Amino acid sequence: MRLRGALFFISLWIVGCGYHFAADGEPVGIQIESLAIPLFSSTSSEIGFEADFTKVIRREFIGSTRVPLVSEENAQMVLIGKIQDIRADPLSYRSQDFTVGGATTTYQVTGSRRLRIRLDVTLLDRRSGKVIWREAAMEDQSSYVVSGDPLETRYSQQKALETIAGSMAKRIYARVMERF
Repeated sequence: MRLRGALFFISLWIVGCGYHFAADGEPVGIQIESLAIPLFSSTSSEIGFEADFTKVIRREFIGSTRVPLVSEENAQMVLIGKIQDIRADPLSYRSQDFTVGGATTTYQVTGSRRLRIRLDVTLLDRRSGKVIWREAAMEDQSSYVVSGDPLETRYSQQKALETIAGSMAKRIYARVMERF
């Protein structure tokens, strides 16, 4: 009898705890009528990353939610992103011999780099000016191969950026939409 009573109270607790599933694409714990994702800004000296990041994050929301993306002037909520830091640190080296003027010298050449990006992301209720949530130091990283061909290296770096942006887009989406 005690076991049945305990199971009954546990069942009531689970049902009444406030946890529930939302329909796909609907926010949990917050009402979002519309959302704007303006172009991310950047304090980094690297250029062009802002548009790539913004595009990937918008794509995540467009493909996963029923909340309409609208212009900032017409949005209830605004997702503001700022790229704080972009670093490409050497990850591995290889030795390479160079001959100049008959003398051979061995140099350490970077074989791969680790791209690290840090964002400051804020979800703002535009109507009230209230910050719903903010993560001031969201960070992610990916590595890429450094080639002797600068175009190939740039392509590899771009792919690493897309990997990071995709990962961060999923995390940002989860923070906005899955607020249990």
